[in-house]
Amino acid sequence: MSTVPVALQPRDPYEFQPDEVQAAPTTFFGIMRRIGPGMILSASIVGSGELIATTTLGAEVGYAALWIILLSCVIKPAVQSVIGRYIISTGQTGAEGFNQIPGPTFRGVNWVVWAWAAMVVMTFFQIGAMFGGVGQVLHLLFPAVPVNAWVIGLMILTLWILLGGGYERIEKLATIKVALFTMLTLMCALLMARQPGSFTWEHVRSGLEFRLPGAGLTTAIAVFGITGVGASELFMYPYWCVEKGYARWTGKNDGTSSWVQRALGWTRVMNVDILASMVIYCVATVAFYMLGAGILNPRGMVPGANDMIPILSTMYTETLGGWSVWLFYVGAIATLYGTIFAATAGNCRVFADMTRLLGAFPRGDYPARQRMRNRFIWFHLIVPVLLYLVVQSPVAMVRAGGYAQALMLPVLSIGAVYMHYKGTPRSVRPGFFQTAGLWIGAVVITAVVGYTVFQSVLSLF
Repeated sequence: MSTVPVALQPRDPYEFQPDEVQAAPTTFFGIMRRIGPGMILSASIVGSGELIATTTLGAEVGYAALWIILLSCVIKPAVQSVIGRYIISTGQTGAEGFNQIPGPTFRGVNWVVWAWAAMVVMTFFQIGAMFGGVGQVLHLLFPAVPVNAWVIGLMILTLWILLGGGYERIEKLATIKVALFTMLTLMCALLMARQPGSFTWEHVRSGLEFRLPGAGLTTAIAVFGITGVGASELFMYPYWCVEKGYARWTGKNDGTSSWVQRALGWTRVMNVDILASMVIYCVATVAFYMLGAGILNPRGMVPGANDMIPILSTMYTETLGGWSVWLFYVGAIATLYGTIFAATAGNCRVFADMTRLLGAFPRGDYPARQRMRNRFIWFHLIVPVLLYLVVQSPVAMVRAGGYAQALMLPVLSIGAVYMHYKGTPRSVRPGFFQTAGLWIGAVVITAVVGYTVFQSVLSLF
């Protein structure tokens, strides 16, 4: 039993508190003041997938895969919204929701949650790649310090940030990170569009022809998995919604009309949060891709293991001039490092919750949840760093993690359909158009991933 006085114990954001129940804001500025989980998600999204995988795909195939980028960004929020609606209306966590999907279980945890855990282990390659990318940038700025030394130093810094702060710190850092590099990259893309040969509307038209780029198919699958809301973000988003307070402010379902109104109100706020984040990461992702297609592809420059940062910096220097390489360095550090702490913070919350489902601690023991989360922070930072020190190829590492996320997307999409019909109270289920969006999203995600995997297998023979 904890010896800390009750008044001094941290308040459990995963439990309903009667004094926190409140109606959702209805004005534009009132709603905007209550968004935030999407900013953390954007910080997690706009990282290795955009800076490394998306630009690499553009460098490999030009504009031919533009439709994949757009589809990846706009099709997944419908699934994300259903999962968020489920946790607001039930007060359960994301892992609890997915744990109810029929199928085999092991020690009380079903196959979907175990598959997610296996996928996250593969995304350690992505986190390692981001450590390596930031280390390479810092080495260019300070050549006397080796890349590996920077990587280890960054790991120590991240441990300090994540072990010493909660939701509010992560949200503030994520917002700064997203604003810094997204606007800068968009400016570069707009300037590139004015350069002869780098951009034409015919390029855009050809990129919307729904053709799979044969030469970059593996990269395309990885990009579909990690751009927009990836599988790991779909799983972690409910936890940020819980810690923000959407479920607690709604309160426990007592069957009254006032509860229904609160649930629908906070779901509306969450949907605005999802829409705002979608606009941000969609703009950033398309800008990164167009820079890769318009600047790197015509020059035959594809990022590799040891020249990734110098080649990617060409996107800035060719549009803004040689002086802008310093802006790229600062932006690359913000983009990649911001994703490291945002993704690690989210995944560790889910893993801690998974151990609770395995019986490690009871639901109401928040100090135990915090201790378990901190243990996973150590694990989720040390392992990726070790992987980078062994592999030393950020581009290949991002592809490996992205491929794993792509394979998981259909599972989570179908799981969201199940949660919609079997878990969400009928009184707060979405209307026809949102339900249709869920079905379209689940079908398209499953079809795209299935077809691209099929084509990848055929290409081996």
